[in-house]
Amino acid sequence: MSSSLAKSPLFLFFACYLLFIQGTLGEILCEDLPTYICAFSIASSGKRCLLENYENKAGKVEYQCRTSEVIVERMAEYIEIDDCVNACGVDRDTNGISSDALHEPHTTVKLCSPACYQNCPNIIDLYFNLAAGEGVFFPELCEKQKFNPHRAMIELLSSGGSGAAAGPMSSESSNYLAGAPAPVFF
Repeated sequence: MSSSLAKSPLFLFFACYLLFIQGTLGEILCEDLPTYICAFSIASSGKRCLLENYENKAGKVEYQCRTSEVIVERMAEYIEIDDCVNACGVDRDTNGISSDALHEPHTTVKLCSPACYQNCPNIIDLYFNLAAGEGVFFPELCEKQKFNPHRAMIELLSSGGSGAAAGPMSSESSNYLAGAPAPVFF
């Protein structure tokens, strides 16, 4: 989403409305969220929200926010902030929940960057679990990303999460990961 949308009066009104409704009713339902904040949100039930597309009666593709069956153990009633979406290099227009982004070197570098890894527990928790589904330990992937991003991608693509020796450090990845400790979960 563009930052100009976040500054528009309609967005501000809707954000205030959401806060009012959440404060009054005390819950977030994915189906009630607008599509532009759906991805990376967590309902009051602790289940992740996901953006889905469907074909309407006129044959046009439309989007809707739905509740997934994926439960987040330590968080609920959470709408991801734009700072984390930007720091982690993820896209709010993402349909469904998929590990595909882990296969993009640029996205993995951003996910493993201190700005994301240390400050965005919701997104890190999601990709930690997606990586585990691929047979990869996310902190290890980030560590390997520091030293040899290309080898880390090859291992991820082969779902070989471990075993290969690290190569020389890439200057691009070392800038992102200098001293990044494990994420802090709430």
